[in-house]
Amino acid sequence: MEYTWASIVAVLVVVAVELLWLKTGLLRKLTFYVSWAIILFFMVLVDGWLTKLSAPIVLYNEQENSGIRFPWDIPVEDYLFGFALITLTMLLWERWAQRHPDDEASRRTTGPLIRRR
Repeated sequence: MEYTWASIVAVLVVVAVELLWLKTGLLRKLTFYVSWAIILFFMVLVDGWLTKLSAPIVLYNEQENSGIRFPWDIPVEDYLFGFALITLTMLLWERWAQRHPDDEASRRTTGPLIRRR
């Protein structure tokens, strides 16, 4: 069950990186969860098509995962691994925006800056 454990560890590491090092506050924002819901919708569509047991494009060694598939034959480990990858990317992006508030890309991410003169 290597894929299962690797996926679980990846999620724990990403959450620990946020809570102990980056401290962006992203995991407490509603926008993070709305973004994740949108990502999850498309992830289910694409991953379901790629992993369907009737005509799989991506094959898994069933000894390396839990064998739990939901929905459309998607291994549950794919959700954990996807969460870790996407969340880490979002955390790093948020950290960049917080450290570089004058950068144009940061303003698009964090909203307009209010400056007092």
